[in-house]
Amino acid sequence: MRAPPSRRRPMPSPRRFPHLATLLLTLVSAPVLAQDVDPATLYEVTTEGTSTQVKAGGQGTFVLAIKSKAGAHVSDEAPLKLELKGTQLTPAQKTLTLEQSVAKKAQGQQYVDPRFEVPFTAATAGKGTLDATLTFFICTEKICARQKKTFSLPVEVQ
Repeated sequence: MRAPPSRRRPMPSPRRFPHLATLLLTLVSAPVLAQDVDPATLYEVTTEGTSTQVKAGGQGTFVLAIKSKAGAHVSDEAPLKLELKGTQLTPAQKTLTLEQSVAKKAQGQQYVDPRFEVPFTAATAGKGTLDATLTFFICTEKICARQKKTFSLPVEVQ
C-alpha cells in the first residue's frame, strides 16, 4: 500500500549531493589505485657495460645495475641475491649479495642503487653465455615487493 501523496517525501535531488558522490567515489577507488602499482614499473635493470667479446683464455666483466625511479628504492634491509652461471664462461663469483655491490652510499644519501661488476674468464673459442638470476625487493612508502629477474647474455669468445 502506498502512502497518500501528502505523506510522501520528495526524493532528494542528486544535484544536492555532488560533493558526497565525489567523496564516496574517491574513498572507494583510492585503495584500489594505491594497490594497482606494478612494482616492475618502479625500476630498470641494465647489463650495460658487460663484455660481449673476449679472447679465449682472457677475462671479461659482467655488469648488472638496478636503477630505481623517483619515489622508489631497492631495500637495503631485505635480502638481495644475484646468482651467476656460465656456459664456456666461469664467473669469479657465483652468488653475490648487496654487500658485494660496487655502488656505495654518498654522505647523506638514504638509499643507493646497487651495481655489480663480476669478472669472468673464457676457456675456449666459441659462443658462451652468462645466466643471471636477480632477486631483490623494490620499495616505496606504501609497498615493498619481491622481484625476480633472469638474464641470459651471449658472449663471443675469439
